[in-house]
Amino acid sequence: MNAMLPLLLQAAPPPNAGGRGLMITLWYIIGFGFIFYFFFIRPQRKQQKKQEEMLAQLKKGDEVVTTGGIIGEVVHIKDDRVTVKTGDTRVIVLRSRIARVGTLDAPASGGEPAS
Repeated sequence: MNAMLPLLLQAAPPPNAGGRGLMITLWYIIGFGFIFYFFFIRPQRKQQKKQEEMLAQLKKGDEVVTTGGIIGEVVHIKDDRVTVKTGDTRVIVLRSRIARVGTLDAPASGGEPAS
């Protein structure tokens, strides 16, 4: 029994090992949190803010594309409803359902259609 005691004492972990492992794990979690924020959350917020600004600047006469694929010209805006004329038909859509301002071959930022 006395011969096994030194072997058992050598196999025991040092008393400070638990705190060190916890700190390393904590740093990994913090690192993954930063990576997740900068690669996923921040770009999505920037895109959302840009979309909100585009919708706030929407005016009569703008050519728009809805999320349903309807392409037309804005003829009337009232609160969150937008009347879009496409061909001989007028359609009322929610302002939030406008995907872009400008034609399909124009830049998404809205400016003048490409000639």
